[in-house]
Amino acid sequence: MKVIIDNKIPYLEGVLEAVGIEAVFLPGREFTPAVVKDADALLVRTRTRCDRRLLEGSRVRFIGTATIGYDHIDTAYCAETGIAWCNCPGCNAGAVEQYVHAVLLLLQQEKGISLAGTCLGVIGVGHVGSRICRLGERLGMRVLQNDPPRADRGEEGFADLAVLARECDILSFHTPLLTDGPYRTFHLADAAFFHSLARRPYVINTSRGEVMATDALLEALDGGQVAGAVLDVWENEPDIDLRLLDRVFIGTPHIAGYSADGKANATRMVLEAFSRFFGIDVPFQADLPALPEAVTATDPVTRQLQAYNPHRDCEALRACPALFEQLRGDYPLRRE
Repeated sequence: MKVIIDNKIPYLEGVLEAVGIEAVFLPGREFTPAVVKDADALLVRTRTRCDRRLLEGSRVRFIGTATIGYDHIDTAYCAETGIAWCNCPGCNAGAVEQYVHAVLLLLQQEKGISLAGTCLGVIGVGHVGSRICRLGERLGMRVLQNDPPRADRGEEGFADLAVLARECDILSFHTPLLTDGPYRTFHLADAAFFHSLARRPYVINTSRGEVMATDALLEALDGGQVAGAVLDVWENEPDIDLRLLDRVFIGTPHIAGYSADGKANATRMVLEAFSRFFGIDVPFQADLPALPEAVTATDPVTRQLQAYNPHRDCEALRACPALFEQLRGDYPLRRE
């Protein structure tokens, strides 16, 4: 058996080889039809587009993406050709919560927002969004939730997006990217959405860049419909809009979920799915490094920002936006 693996998926070196499987590690953008033709499985991340162009004529039977999102996988083509696939829902939810928590603390420290009593709107209440709701409640915030698919299934506790636009001081996006259908999220935050905002909120996007329309967000920042923006994801990554990078409060290179803990979870989950599909027992143990010694404070706010402060990643991206992919690929140690 042969498996082609994105070389940025951590903790996998030697794991498959130990059970007699040939493992080939390559950068995600170097997966080509010629490379994958004789592979039985692909273990990928978001930079490998798994579609007919890549897969036709290959013997690939299984694709595992070590990510929550799976819009880079042509699921219709996979269904048509009998290729099984899996993603890793919730794998890095703790890391994204850490990122959003730090952002909220920085909004409090640097923008003068008193979190207690502030209205937080969470758009998309899945694995990640649910944690952000609980985080907001722990911080004393009033939390409104928007999740049309769950509301349409009869679940209670959700508000229309128009209600969030009217009442929220901070809006945090955690939706998948859906380009069509009744729950389309492509450009969910468009010009009409930004013009509907009543309270000049801060907007946070850690979902997918295409959920927000770049030009509309720029106009909203210039026109005062939003007080500021925090973006970890961007349209047209890695070729991001430099005007927007210059205007946001915090802008980072799609690393909100990049804790060592989240990466280990994703690797474990994708290996478990691989093992189930092929009926092979693949033992896995990730030896995570200790919490960095720099985390010494006893005050909980200072300690949280010592453990992770997104300003560091923002400074690195602003210093050289052309290194967007390198900043992701060579991301330094971060523990939750």
